[in-house]
Amino acid sequence: MIGTITVERVDPPYHATEQEMLTAWLEYERATLAMKCDGLSPDQLVTLAVPPSTLTLLGLVRHMAEVERGWFRRTLAGEDVPHLYTTADDPEAEFDAARAGVEETFSAWEEECEESRQVVLRAASLEDFGRQRLGNTVSLRWILVHMIEEYARHNGHADLLRERLDGSVGE
Repeated sequence: MIGTITVERVDPPYHATEQEMLTAWLEYERATLAMKCDGLSPDQLVTLAVPPSTLTLLGLVRHMAEVERGWFRRTLAGEDVPHLYTTADDPEAEFDAARAGVEETFSAWEEECEESRQVVLRAASLEDFGRQRLGNTVSLRWILVHMIEEYARHNGHADLLRERLDGSVGE
């Protein structure tokens, strides 16, 4: 349990429709990030990976909240919602977790994950598309695959951060 998030990771099914499979893998990767943070103190969550890098577990969670919001709400649903953390002056602000609140961060991330789930549920098919900030159109299928890749890459970072903090390894 992290704040109000219960970490329960479910293995994706071996047989399912494409959309069920993609969303199950995305949920699996979301749960993996939560597991990497579970049981750590606020100080551990903001411990730098390898100075001078500013990468922290809490920064990864903030980043993924921002990414969820960007791809599902702004791009696919076309919502005009502001960034959570980034600004024109600091486009990498989500990674700066030194003064971020743990409960606030996990709450924002879970809220964005839930909003993303709702956007996916409202989609007619994997062929629904939205317009990316650079003007490209992207399908829900592309967004789901990209989000799985995004989480998997950052979960690799989280593996190393967690091992550095307390020696925990594995899935």
